[in-house]
Amino acid sequence: MTETAENLKVELAHFSAQERAELAYFLIHSLDNEIDDDMELAWDVELTRRLEEINQGVAGEPASQVFARSSEKIIGRRQKIQS
Repeated sequence: MTETAENLKVELAHFSAQERAELAYFLIHSLDNEIDDDMELAWDVELTRRLEEINQGVAGEPASQVFARSSEKIIGRRQKIQS
């Protein structure tokens, strides 16, 4: 990290939580302007692979099973909390 950036960190530490949050929001969103072609390609390959697995019936499970399992976990946690 450059000396300028290090100095900024020291200065920013004195800002309020709200001001730091606003700056963090700005900085994070400023990264969206940079497109990493390798990352884009990697995601395209991964998404294509996942879609092929779903279409072939190799991956995924019915939503009804996912919701049933989630409901069981929620009910179990509620019972644990109440006891």
